[in-house]
Amino acid sequence: MVDTINIRDEYDVIVIGAGFGGPVAARKCARAGLRTLMLERSGSVGEKVISGLTIPFYGFLFGPDFIRDGDPPIERPVDGIINYIIKDIEKGDIDIDDSLRIPRPLSPVFALGYNAYCKPFCQWEAEKAMQAGAELRTSCTVTGVMRENGKVCGVVLDSGEEIRCKLVIDAEGSQGLVAVKAGVRKRYPPEVISLADVYDYQMSKEEVDRIFGFTLRFCWGWDEQMLAPPLGHGNGLMVWPYRESVHMCQDQCLRMDKGEVPDLKELFEVYHRNITSQLPWWVEEIAPRARLRARMWEGFEIFVGLDLELRGMPNYTDGMILIGDAAGLENTELCDGVPTAWFSADIAADVAIEAIRSGDTSASFLKRYDERIKAHPIIQWAISGTNRYNLRFAQEKHDERLLKKFIHEGWGLGGFTHVTSPLLQAILESIEKDPTIIVAWLRMYFRYYYNWIHQRYDYSGCKYEHKDIYSRKPMMAAVLFRVALDFMEGLLRLFSPLIKIAARFFKPASRYGNNLVKMLMPVLEPFWKFLLSLEDKMEPATSWINRFIEEADPAIFASPSRRGGCYDQNL
Repeated sequence: MVDTINIRDEYDVIVIGAGFGGPVAARKCARAGLRTLMLERSGSVGEKVISGLTIPFYGFLFGPDFIRDGDPPIERPVDGIINYIIKDIEKGDIDIDDSLRIPRPLSPVFALGYNAYCKPFCQWEAEKAMQAGAELRTSCTVTGVMRENGKVCGVVLDSGEEIRCKLVIDAEGSQGLVAVKAGVRKRYPPEVISLADVYDYQMSKEEVDRIFGFTLRFCWGWDEQMLAPPLGHGNGLMVWPYRESVHMCQDQCLRMDKGEVPDLKELFEVYHRNITSQLPWWVEEIAPRARLRARMWEGFEIFVGLDLELRGMPNYTDGMILIGDAAGLENTELCDGVPTAWFSADIAADVAIEAIRSGDTSASFLKRYDERIKAHPIIQWAISGTNRYNLRFAQEKHDERLLKKFIHEGWGLGGFTHVTSPLLQAILESIEKDPTIIVAWLRMYFRYYYNWIHQRYDYSGCKYEHKDIYSRKPMMAAVLFRVALDFMEGLLRLFSPLIKIAARFFKPASRYGNNLVKMLMPVLEPFWKFLLSLEDKMEPATSWINRFIEEADPAIFASPSRRGGCYDQNL
């Protein structure tokens, strides 16, 4: 931290970090006319975030509109999770919970999420921010903040350069120390940190399609098997399929109650050797067809939201706001902080714009950022889920019933017993603001699936040329689809006042959604399994939908501002 009034340069907003959250905040501030600078420590955006992840659907539905209405680079839709509960690997005693899947013909168009590599996605976001007017500087590390009369008024780079601004948005991620040095946050203790050992395997798209389809595979088991322990010293094994590759992620959480730090590197080697030599479907299906391309180590916070002291700390100070991982907004169960990074970045940008226009960037003004974060239903659900944390109790008691319960409620259909309320609240809040968003959601799902089929993404690293796709002859089904969407949008706009009133009226009732699902789960689950059992019979309808989307003119799936091949680069 440096106290200075030396003026080197001045911006309205400086955003530290060009990961998932930083460009969202930078883009919104730049579009509002604020002079905005993004600072990225890597030589290029995404250079140090080379792995991948699953971004849940709610991030796209309720996040920034330019992502929902755009063409971000996704690798594969996800329609479900297959959980392997390994009770005895030597005897082949493995149970499966695959209750969390989307039935056909809704799948794979309507996805639970989208797998993506971090680097191209962050690059795409950064390009959108720059197109909106934000400036990007790479290869510069922020080492501290400048203060004037106790208020943050700029940043200091590792080169010694000082850059002044009216407001700093800290999006540096979980490993950044600027917020700690500025006295806003404390260092994360080991108990809330997870270390992931990620193996990236190349595999042909045909094999990935055949083996995985659109599912993820998670493995859970007892610690003594040294395969995929829940939460002794370990956490679990996750396998993500991408377009032409597969990620195996061994996820370890530190455990300090024994007074010693385990040798994680050694444990990772043992786990990986045991998994790749004993797990039947890996040995039989993956190993003969996959080629190891890279190995990555990643550390990230996971249980910050469950630490009452850390959760109670402010995410702002005079002249500074923290977003995403820097604010501890990680999903405790899904290990995915992208949606919360997007949500918090969107809120931070709104508050930054309000603060600068009012000429007040004091902590008392920026407090509204914290208030909006605490009122956001999905952010609060994401940082407070306990199923992953509770796996340790099943481990300690060697209780199979508990193990299956926590898995089912964290990564099975039982998850809707605690996510329904925040989802309903977010849906109703969105509809209350703009009822036509329903049509935007429908277009998004169809467009994303079309884009996945054709690798159609609008960023500089894209392999696909947009200019050819609008020469397709119109199909009757496509014409009817477009007319139906336009008609629906017209009705929603016509009855918008009534729909807004209805959404506002039903919003308080959303808090009972979780209880309602718990009460109905004994009926819902058998019905859902019945729908999943009809997949073979749904194949003709699924094939027709896939063919329709594949052969359609993508303009029918685009937002109105992007139709006819005319892409609004500032969308």
